[in-house]
Amino acid sequence: MAEVTLTGVSKSFGIDVALDEVTMSIPDGSFVVLLGPTGAGKTTTLRLVSGLDVPDAGQITIGGRSMDGVTPAQRDVAMVFQQYSLYPHLSVRQNLAFPLKAPQLKMTPEEIAQKVGEVAEVLQISHKLDNKATALSGGEMQRVSIGRALVRSPSVYLMDEPLSSLDAKLRSDLRMELKRIQASSGATMLYVTHDQIEAMTMATHVGVLDRGRVVQFGSPREIYENPVSIYAASRLGQPRINLLPAGLFPGAPNGADKIGLRPEQIVQGEGEDSLVLRVEHLGDQTRLHLSFKDHDLITVTDAHTSLNTGDIVKIRPNNPFYFDVDGARLA
Repeated sequence: MAEVTLTGVSKSFGIDVALDEVTMSIPDGSFVVLLGPTGAGKTTTLRLVSGLDVPDAGQITIGGRSMDGVTPAQRDVAMVFQQYSLYPHLSVRQNLAFPLKAPQLKMTPEEIAQKVGEVAEVLQISHKLDNKATALSGGEMQRVSIGRALVRSPSVYLMDEPLSSLDAKLRSDLRMELKRIQASSGATMLYVTHDQIEAMTMATHVGVLDRGRVVQFGSPREIYENPVSIYAASRLGQPRINLLPAGLFPGAPNGADKIGLRPEQIVQGEGEDSLVLRVEHLGDQTRLHLSFKDHDLITVTDAHTSLNTGDIVKIRPNNPFYFDVDGARLA
């Protein structure tokens, strides 16, 4: 268990700035998800915390201890890469057991076998333990890669989109299992994903990164309900927030350039006419694709709605977000 802090951390690769004076505190025992597009600095953050890369400036501490000059092996962290990294000549069992054979752990063969069995069951690969790694599917390889981190029970887990190669059902199962493991172990988790569902369901905190800077850091609910900018608002929420000219509806404050409307901020049955372009039934909810004053927007409605393409539905905003011309939140 350990708090991870980054203070004024910068990192460049040639002329490309990956991180720009990032300051962030990852609380002890928290599950922190980093969100942002490719190039935002998410993976670089993981690599710096792990010790695989060294910052150009600033300081990283784990458990209050400076990581200056501390090797990856000395940091008590375990990293799972987006692309699985296994020993191809070893069996699944041997791959899982390998991290536990480090001399400093002093584990007996019986303890190693028990731990490997427990993790294999969690990851649903018990029946593959005697297979060579090269005989596995891509999804199975990634599960073994995740298992190699889980068996170690480190103070800090670093995971770079570990579920991206798995099918939807297994991804959902492991999402909940990783959250359970993290919560029960009390370990700190720093997790990179593009999946908003993973961020909303797993994270205690979310860090929104943009071009090497932390735009907003807080709970998923806080960022969803109180984003500081258009950029932050667009990182969470399905369907994605609707961004429209502020003047489309009355009541915009001075300086507002855009109005942001999440589905629950659109009241149906009141206000002005909009045209139903498409009705998208998704089981537990139905999405309405609307045209309002020549602008498209998406909202949700009752799963059993009788609305059809071509119908007219009245809408109005309810407690919307307003942003200025630079995308910063006004109200």
